[in-house]
Amino acid sequence: MNMEAEIFNIISSGGDAKAIAYDALQLAYEGKFDIAEKRFHEAQSALTLAHNTQTKLIQKELNHEDMKISLLMVHAQDHLMTAISEISLIEQMIKMLKRIDSLENK
Repeated sequence: MNMEAEIFNIISSGGDAKAIAYDALQLAYEGKFDIAEKRFHEAQSALTLAHNTQTKLIQKELNHEDMKISLLMVHAQDHLMTAISEISLIEQMIKMLKRIDSLENK
């Protein structure tokens, strides 16, 4: 296993997830809720890919395989946790926008 490739996979997928989630938020802000929901699901898929890679690396460490912790790995972990947090918040913001929209259109 190429450790650096796995780490960059976490960073890349986490970044993609965040960018797509913000795109979904913008679409929701524009009232395009159906498209926003599809984009948000794409963000969740990208986040799942990053999380699965992280889980694979954690399992290798638990199996006592040689794992060198590097600043790059710490950065990937930080990036992933930030993406998870922001995507959770964006999900709630989209729900709020839907609710506001439904109240305004009554």
